[in-house]
Order: sequence, then structure tokens, then C-alpha cells
Amino acid sequence: MTGIAGAPGPPRAALARASGLVAFSACCFGSIPIFVSLGIGAGATLLTLLTWRYAIGAALLVGIGGGPVAMRLPRARWLPLLLVGGVGQALVAGVSLSALRYIPAATLSFLFYTYPAWVAVFAAVRRTEPITTRRLLALGLSFGGIALMVGSPWSAPMHPIGVGLALASALLYAMYVPAIGRLQHDIAPPVSAAYISVGAFVVLLALAAGPGVVTVRLAPIAWMAVIGLGLLSTAIGFIAFLRGLRVLGPVRTAIISTVEPFWTALMGSLVLAQALTASTLAGGLLIGGAVVILQLPARARASA
Repeated sequence: MTGIAGAPGPPRAALARASGLVAFSACCFGSIPIFVSLGIGAGATLLTLLTWRYAIGAALLVGIGGGPVAMRLPRARWLPLLLVGGVGQALVAGVSLSALRYIPAATLSFLFYTYPAWVAVFAAVRRTEPITTRRLLALGLSFGGIALMVGSPWSAPMHPIGVGLALASALLYAMYVPAIGRLQHDIAPPVSAAYISVGAFVVLLALAAGPGVVTVRLAPIAWMAVIGLGLLSTAIGFIAFLRGLRVLGPVRTAIISTVEPFWTALMGSLVLAQALTASTLAGGLLIGGAVVILQLPARARASA
């Protein structure tokens, strides 16, 4: 975190390094749709890719967390993480990445990144935080960005099923984040992340109970995508995010993390030859602006 009130903040070099770590983690997470598209293009199923992703990520995070002995928690703490975290993570990943069958990776990332606006709406409904003028403006920018990128849900090339899946994943994630925030209270982040990854792996493995559903017989490109998902987009990205978060605090971290959808758009254009249109970029900029505006009040309080 940024430190206690009245204490001097970290040196500028530490802030710059932490900002670079968070930006790097956003690129790691923004690469998920690219890896999935490459794996599916090489003949792998989405369930296979996700199952092996969490298997590799969980194994790495257990090692980073100090091994099974160091990760022991009371049953009342680890069981909710396995159930809520695992099911939620698997559901969000499955719903969002299923949209890749219908819409480009960049559009999926932009639509998914409306989740901060949904968090604000849910907080207002629960009366935990009001919708201020700033948040109304952020919501307007967010939905304006969706309108620019998607237009009418029935107009080509945006398939309505893909748009619906992407927005559904944003809604699910907006409910998932505060739930995990409560469950992982006073637990070291690598430990809670390892339990969540194990839970997601177990859920996906149960879904793949049928013979031949998840296989090790994958093309080399598909295995490269799996390794990228588990190593870069799960373990390394998460550790980089945590290290940056420890210095910057949640507000600056969230703002810098808006690099993610823009990275996805860039990689989709370079790797998958997906169109990078002006309306897609403009819509993404509006949604990124909405995320920043939602953080402004919290940033002002942190500065004070």
C-alpha cells in the first residue's frame, strides 16, 4: 500500500518501477484472449485450455506461496475460497472467453472492461456507495464507448450472442470482485490466489469428466498457448500485479490497469490480423476514461 497518513511516500524510482509492474501485469492479462484464440485455432477446446491454464497456474502459485505446508489455512477460510473463488473464476473465464467464438478479442476486452461501471451501479443499489455526478459521467462514457464499438447488436460484424456473453462476463466479474475481497481478508494474496486457482481447476476438471473432453494431445501451438496462459497470464501476471499494488495502492493500480484492453486490441491486430478500426479505438478510449473517472474521488482522498 502507499503507507500510513503523514508518512513519506515511496521514492519516485519505486513508484516508476511499481507502475511498470502493474502495466506489465495488465499486458499479461490482456493477452488471455490472444492465447485462447491461438489455442482454439490449433484445434483445442476452450475447456481444455482453461483446465490446463489453472492447473499450471495453481502449481506455480503453490510454489510461490511457499509450498503446501506454508499455505495451510483453517477450513472455514480455505473452503469458501475454493468454492466461491473457484466457481466464480471458472464461470467468468468460461463466459467471457466463449464470446471469442462470435466477436474479436479486442471487442471482448473492451466490453468486459465496463465492469468498474457495473461495480458502481451495484454499490449504489446496495447503498454502500452513492452514484455521484462523476460516476454518472463515467457510466455515460462507458455506455457511449459500447455504442461506438458495437452499434446495433443486430448489425454485422458484431454478433449479438458474443456481445451478450461479453457483457454478462462483466456483470459476473463486478459481483465476483467484492465477494473475493471479503473472502481473502488478512490472507496473503499469493495464498488466496493459489486456492482460487485450485478451485477453478477442480470445477473445470469436473465439467470435463467425460472421456476425451480434456486431453494432452494438443498441437504444439495449442500447448504454447496453454503455457502462456498458465505462466504469463496467471502466475507471472498476478505476482507482478501484487508487487505493484503493494507500492501504488488500489487506486493508482486500477488506473494503470486500463492498459489491458488497449494491449488486447494491439495484439489482436498484430497476432490475429483483427481489424483495429477508429470506432473500436474511440470506444475503448471512452471506456478507459470511464474507469479513470470512477477512480478520481478515491485518488483525491488518498492524496489528502
